[in-house]
Amino acid sequence: MEHALRLAQRGLGNVWPNPAVGCVLVRDGRIVGRGWTQPGGRPHAERVALDQAGEAARGATAYVTLEPCAHHGATPPCADALVDAGVARVVTALTDPDARTAGQGHAKLRAAGIDVTEGVCADRAAQLQRGFLKRVTKGMPLVTLKLATSLDGRIATASGESQWITSETARRHVHLLRLRHDAIMVGGGTARADRPSLNVRGYGDVRQPVRVVVSDRPVTELPPESPLHGPIWQVSGDLQSGLAGLAGRGLTRILCEGGGALAAQLLAEGLVDDMVLYSAGIVLGADARPSVDVLRVARLADAPRFDLVRSFAIGPDLCQVWSRRA
Repeated sequence: MEHALRLAQRGLGNVWPNPAVGCVLVRDGRIVGRGWTQPGGRPHAERVALDQAGEAARGATAYVTLEPCAHHGATPPCADALVDAGVARVVTALTDPDARTAGQGHAKLRAAGIDVTEGVCADRAAQLQRGFLKRVTKGMPLVTLKLATSLDGRIATASGESQWITSETARRHVHLLRLRHDAIMVGGGTARADRPSLNVRGYGDVRQPVRVVVSDRPVTELPPESPLHGPIWQVSGDLQSGLAGLAGRGLTRILCEGGGALAAQLLAEGLVDDMVLYSAGIVLGADARPSVDVLRVARLADAPRFDLVRSFAIGPDLCQVWSRRA
């Protein structure tokens, strides 16, 4: 299952609105097939692994990070495919909360005489699937707020100079972060002032993330959609409703890259799930531009709270990953 979870990670940011699933087929102690959800969400991980295994799938054990689907969509149900292939046992990490499956995949397998074990590595799988699970169960996407700052939390000098505070190593890591999200979101002011590319560079030919701009006015400053730049979607009005609308269009994981006003609004409304903070060894002072605008927090008890998940050096800089405190 751990191998299947590692395979599933390859689909993050690349398979929405579908979940990123991994599947490993094992027979007589040997891996005979493996797969993960392919770009755009199809084919599914189970189909890829079964095609690779061929006849060797008969009598094998399938390790799948999410309950095999039970509904007919663009492709037949994966539960049926496993039954038809003659798999003897299926081990899953999570039950799919999608109403079209929601236990029916497991039921189909058991009805066909297949031994089913559930809940293996469930916590790790749920962490991996947080975006998909939140979209299906709450109608909202997972929101990650990325900040790249000086040691004192500034994103630009008083004159607006910001290139570059963090190192090239840290900036390359940001592109990996973008690669694992369905969309990159910025405020209209950032889009107009910085004309950011908001794309993934340096990782080959990839499915470019959707570019989301939060603005009540038209934004024409960004590069047009192309193989190197994803589509532009604009959100206006109430931010929570806007994010719900993005989830309704299939987005599961959104990376917010600024600016300070949008970061403050997301934090104030409790819409940030994770924060990724890149800190450089430079101090810019109180007159420099802050990473987060005014929050109007009068009491410490009212401040947004996050728990540290991990921290690591990245070149000369420091990267910290935080998750919102429950």
